Amino acid sequence: MTDPGSHYISPSDGIVEITWHCAPLRADRFEEMWRPVAEACLEYGVLSFAFYRSTDDPWELKQVMTVADKLDFERYWYSEEVSEARSRAAGLFQVPVVPSYFRPVATGSLARSGAEA
Repeated sequence: MTDPGSHYISPSDGIVEITWHCAPLRADRFEEMWRPVAEACLEYGVLSFAFYRSTDDPWELKQVMTVADKLDFERYWYSEEVSEARSRAAGLFQVPVVPSYFRPVATGSLARSGAEA
């Protein structure tokens, strides 16, 4: 698997963000269960992804994906694999879960020194 931070975000790319609000005391279970499902997005044409857990709100997780085309995300989101995973995870997160679509306005990064990398 490639480093999710290594993908250059083009101005023509789309960003998809999903906020998962977990039921109290179920975020650990959801994180463990959903991690491989989040990683699977790369098999459907998604360019890069990140799966984050809030340090301020331990029940909130975010899934962020970079796509060249919205259809790449939809192939992932509506696939049998992901639909079944959402069904298995029912009760671990609050519904509705609504993906949000963004277009890049500005992006940037700094190179890390060898000690930080």
